[in-house]
Amino acid sequence: MARGRQSPSDANKVLARNRKARHEYTIDETCEAGLALVGSEVKSIRDGKIALVDAYAVIEGNEAWLCEVDIGVYAFAHARNHDPRRRRKLLLHRNEIDRLAGKVQAKGLTLVPLSLYEKRGRVKVELALVHGKQEYDRRDDVRKREDQRDIDRAMKSRRR
Repeated sequence: MARGRQSPSDANKVLARNRKARHEYTIDETCEAGLALVGSEVKSIRDGKIALVDAYAVIEGNEAWLCEVDIGVYAFAHARNHDPRRRRKLLLHRNEIDRLAGKVQAKGLTLVPLSLYEKRGRVKVELALVHGKQEYDRRDDVRKREDQRDIDRAMKSRRR
């Protein structure tokens, strides 16, 4: 069996999704990164106490950071619980960091997390290089979705 790259939904447990990102941005490219987390953060993520709504990633120097991710405190952790809004380090290879940094600087793209998922016991994040959609792009997407829905309804009624 050939081992290829899998999408995050293939045999991985999705822990959180950033639905707003797919609505507000056009996705150019995606990649997978690990996260440097403490134990109480992992337990909170598995409990579903996470919000990716306004999250983004930055590259500073030779390191990548995930910012504005809200991971709620874990109720059963010790007194020194984690800070819910702290910056978390992204675990990427140096060549991936350099490639992403070049695209962000040259093309004016943004790094946004699309989803958080568990892969072989580790928490991973799916990052996307995105650029913002204009209002007319959003309208086109809504129109295409509605047209497809109408086509599906017509096909379903015709099959009966």
